[in-house]
Amino acid sequence: MFDLKAGWNLSFAGCGFLGIYHIGVASCLLEKAPYLVKGATRLYGASAGALTASVLASQACIAKCCEDVIEVAKEARKRNLGPLHPTFNLVKVLRSGLNRDLPSDAHILASGRLCVSLTRVSDGENVLVSEFSSKEELIQALVCSCFIPIYCGLIPPSFKGVRYVDGGISDNLPQSELKNTITISPFSGESDICPRDNSTSFHELRFTNTSIQMNMGNLYRLSRALFPPEPKVLADMCQSGYKDALRFLQENNLLMLDCPSRSLPDSSGIGPGSGPGSDSSSCCSKPAESTKEWVLRRLRLLHNKHWWLDEHIVLPTHIKKVFCEACQDKSGLYARVSGMLPLRVASYMLMPYTLPVQSAYSVAQSDRCLRKCLSVPPLPSEPESPTQTIVPALSSFDLHSNYWDIPSSTSSSLPAPHSPQQVCFFVGSQDEPQSPERP
Repeated sequence: MFDLKAGWNLSFAGCGFLGIYHIGVASCLLEKAPYLVKGATRLYGASAGALTASVLASQACIAKCCEDVIEVAKEARKRNLGPLHPTFNLVKVLRSGLNRDLPSDAHILASGRLCVSLTRVSDGENVLVSEFSSKEELIQALVCSCFIPIYCGLIPPSFKGVRYVDGGISDNLPQSELKNTITISPFSGESDICPRDNSTSFHELRFTNTSIQMNMGNLYRLSRALFPPEPKVLADMCQSGYKDALRFLQENNLLMLDCPSRSLPDSSGIGPGSGPGSDSSSCCSKPAESTKEWVLRRLRLLHNKHWWLDEHIVLPTHIKKVFCEACQDKSGLYARVSGMLPLRVASYMLMPYTLPVQSAYSVAQSDRCLRKCLSVPPLPSEPESPTQTIVPALSSFDLHSNYWDIPSSTSSSLPAPHSPQQVCFFVGSQDEPQSPERP
């Protein structure tokens, strides 16, 4: 029995594209036991778990976040190498999605409550950050927590002037050792909310505080953490998170029955007028339908190739609608032709020739960002003291051989710079007036 008298926390494990599992868990908690989210003292998260924790802490729309995860997965699957393709910038996509989904006051709602797990590059130590002065600072912390070296890029992002990488490298399930922390992980193991695989294996892998049972189910999940599956499989993972969270609430008597879900299947069976297919708010059904209407609807769903959602997916209506739209094939003629097996084989055979060109294009696009990261910090806009003056810009022709010598007196008209980095060089055109030579 889980005791909530002394307060409780929620901790979401890092899991890459399996973060869709966390969305299923979060949707169940918000629907069945919203007090567990609103009354939680801290919301911990690493990597993809930090993204879900930030959505709950900032009260963002969970359906929009689910839609973004599916779109990112579909965009990655379009490329031959998936997320490893040089034209796929996961950090840029992640930053734009967070900017769009998080409310303007997200940093105010998250400060002091959301704890993001980061790994400091300098010494590899784990750091939990929970104070954010702006929305951009919150987004930067989340980007740092999701940055996997080489997989996401070569230069780690920085937060408050310090470079960090994926928080799952040092602590993938923050504060899991606390007694009243509800741990959530998409890997079968000893977490409070996790899949229950029918496996007789007693072997367990501990990866930075995350319990992972050694079985075929977890091996498949590990393979899908970095390489996303198709939307149908993502829907199944999201449903697994919803069901696992519901089981946890039932086993610990934490379920709120004041507002039961209308999308849960009825125990009377499946057929016309019963079961989840008769849900009045379902995205694929009509209210109070007759037998004829039910048969026609089933035929229409079969034609649309997403009939399985209406019968097999147990999710809240707004989440189910997102998967309904994502599983519909809306690709054009070019996408269908390029998806044929002969053309796909040809694209893989041409990769040794096309990949260098695409890599060069990607480097050219990110050249400005790389130059900014590797450049020397700019000069201060104001002098450090009232008596200090800013060194004016000089042409290379105006520098004498004794320019770098330390002046003997302070009455020199042009003070020597503190370091060579403070000297700015330029060559003027013939039309511009030349600066007067010094004596």
